[in-house]
Amino acid sequence: MTTAVLVMAYGTPANRESVAAYYTDIRRGRPPSEDQLEELLSRYDAIGGLSPMNERTAEQIAALQTALDVIEPGRFRTYYGAKHADPKIEAAVAALADDGCDAVIGIVLAPHFSAMSVGEYVERAAKEAKARGLRASFLERWYDEPALIDALAPRVTAALESLTPAQAKGATVVVTAHSLPARILETGDPYPDEIATTARLIAERLRLDSWRTGWQSAGRTSEPWLGPDIGDVIDELATSGASAVVVCPAGFTSDHLEVLYDLDIVAAKRADDAGIGFARTASLNADPAVFAALATRLASIDDEGRLESGTR
Repeated sequence: MTTAVLVMAYGTPANRESVAAYYTDIRRGRPPSEDQLEELLSRYDAIGGLSPMNERTAEQIAALQTALDVIEPGRFRTYYGAKHADPKIEAAVAALADDGCDAVIGIVLAPHFSAMSVGEYVERAAKEAKARGLRASFLERWYDEPALIDALAPRVTAALESLTPAQAKGATVVVTAHSLPARILETGDPYPDEIATTARLIAERLRLDSWRTGWQSAGRTSEPWLGPDIGDVIDELATSGASAVVVCPAGFTSDHLEVLYDLDIVAAKRADDAGIGFARTASLNADPAVFAALATRLASIDDEGRLESGTR
């Protein structure tokens, strides 16, 4: 029997005509104001018109399918479901059920677990799978996957080497992830600790002298969000005498708006205004070694959602 592998991601508009509907979905059914919509469109314009996330996600899914086929040809079939764009998570589960798949294994293209992020994807997929009578299990976190650290560490090295020797000598590496409302701390959510662990593993691998974590892309709401924001970190580093900042957005797996705009444009300008160098690590995108490792872990999940003995 075929096992479906449901790959989930945030999603992005397929064209400019669908941006308003996408933004409305993010706002839980409340349409954005004209000014809010124009502001989002201006950010897309700044990175070339639209986010390349759909293309990068398709490449990632293809890389995962290739790796799964190496492990056991014909057993696995990948499907894609997005949180805020078509095809939605529920539609993807319905499609794989209609195709005759008897079980589904889910993974979110985000290494770190939070009940407010990965947890919501899993909940939606599990609910639809149950309604369809499907067995469902999930790989909910992979923040300490050795292949992830193997991929991120040389990207940090390459970013450091892109700076001038003087900048590189006094640079600080900042590992970032998408901020979430600070109320997650009240529930003991593991998200901040998992980000910190990824950062520590990278720093240990490279024996970094100066590194830290930071947050980015916080929502525009009145409640407090996790900080410090990368912009504030840049200002602090400049004040303390750092010569450059290297940002490693380890919480993201592909090029999209939060990387290409929030970092490459906004954060880079913040560093320039502060008088220090700036570099950003290359995104994972469809890194074959990472997706081969994820395929191995997915193929090792049993019917109860547990990793088989001997696998991470």
